[in-house]
Order: sequence, then C-alpha cells, then structure tokens
Amino acid sequence: MVAVVFGARGNVGRHVADGLLVAGEQVRAVSRTPAAGLTPGCEAVVADLERPETLPAALDGADKVFLYGMLDPQKPYDIEKVAAAAAAAGIRQVVLLSSVSVVLDPDADHPVARLNRTIEQAVQRSGMDWTFLRPGTFATNTRTWWAESIRTDNVVRLPYPLAQSAPVHEKDIAALAVTALTESGHSHQAYTIYGAESLTLQRQVEHISEAIGRHIRVEHISDEQARAEVARTMHPVVAEAIVSQWAAADSVVAVTSVIAEKITGAPAHTYAQWAVDHADGFR
Repeated sequence: MVAVVFGARGNVGRHVADGLLVAGEQVRAVSRTPAAGLTPGCEAVVADLERPETLPAALDGADKVFLYGMLDPQKPYDIEKVAAAAAAAGIRQVVLLSSVSVVLDPDADHPVARLNRTIEQAVQRSGMDWTFLRPGTFATNTRTWWAESIRTDNVVRLPYPLAQSAPVHEKDIAALAVTALTESGHSHQAYTIYGAESLTLQRQVEHISEAIGRHIRVEHISDEQARAEVARTMHPVVAEAIVSQWAAADSVVAVTSVIAEKITGAPAHTYAQWAVDHADGFR
C-alpha cells in the first residue's frame, strides 16, 4: 500500500516523505505544482487540498495519509470534501499536522485555533484512525521572520528580546509523524509538541550568529513596529498573535517537552542544531 504525503515540499512534509522511504514505505509525494528535488523513490503527484477534484488520483490505492492543517487563514481548505475523498479512496489512517492553538485556549475564536479545531473534528468524524500532532512554535518561523533583515542589515528587530519560547525543529515533528504512520499504538492520540529547551529570542539570534559566523545586532522596536515586521511574511492576524505571545512570554520560561524523544526514541534537535542546518538561509 501507499503512504500519501501532502505538502511534500514543505518544511515538515519533505522530512516525512524521506522518513517514510527510509522505513520502507511506498511514498506518494503530493504538491500543488510539479515537484522537483524530491528524494529518489517518491512518486510525485500534483494535487491541491483547495481543489477536491484533484484528490482522487492522489489518494487512489493508498491506505495512509499525512495531512497538514491550516497554514493561511485566508486559504482554508474544505476539510469535509477532503475527508470524503479520503474515505471514498479507502484511506484508513491519517496523521494530521495541527496546532497547539487548539488546546491553549479551547474557547478561543482565534482563526488559527478555530480552523485547526474544525479540521480535527472532521477527521475524528470520518471514521479513519487518526493521530494529531500539535506543535508550538516552529523553529523555522525565525527564518521567516528574521532572514531578510539578517541578510540585508545584519540585524533582528524585536519588541521583547527576552521573551522565551521552546522552538521545535521540523525534523522532530516529521519523525513523530513517521512513527505514528509506521508503528502501532498511536491511533486516536494527540501529541502536543514543544522544543526541549526554553530560549530567549535574543539567545536564538545568538545561535544564528554562531551558525553563520558573524555578529547579528538586536534592535529594540515597539509592538506596533513588530506587528508590521511580522506581517510582511505572515497574515496580519497571525502577526498580532505572535507579538502578543512575545509580550506574554517576556522573561517567562517557556513550556518544554520531551515528547519527540519519548515517541521516536531519538533525542530532540536543539535550536542551535536547527540554526546550523539552516545557516545558508541567513547568509
């Protein structure tokens, strides 16, 4: 049988596809456009969760799926149609990349929480075996926020340099997904995923500095300026939430977890390791 990986060129999906191949699975790598640079051995298929008519071909003959949740509040896909297509194709198992926002405040009406909660509930109703991965802050978000200013001005502009978070390396999320898709014991489980260490934003910048071999300045800015900075690469609603999180986390030790190591048996990656892995993106 075949394992389908949606978003196979994404930050997490590419590592899921690679991990499934290593585990001996037949992998169908799905992306919105013809995929180049996939690991040899993947079957590349063009399909789009926002276009349900493209899904039957992507799901045909498969029995398990890696699915991502809400990525952009302005581009939610119709989960009911996706779930119906999966059920019609005979999919038995789905691992969903969701968000910690669904559990941080169950009553919140924030669009990220609301949309991911809707997706989770639809998957639960579908009759498929499911595993939900609910990561907190992605380490790769810092590349999205800071890479351009580091490359062009050698600076990171922050409203709360001492705000703490526990960034998660995308490889750890992918390893959890691969484990859930290839080993028993993960059906109807939801895993909240934080990094294994709490770091200030300033220390994260220092790790990037160490990885690229040059000093990076940290410049203090206002909340309003920070929202504008983050909104250059993320939806304004998300930017507002991020700056609010930084304010609440100022000098507060972040929640950490060892769930990646507990489930996969391999130590979680540190943020310093992530910075080395992605150093070229900041040079």
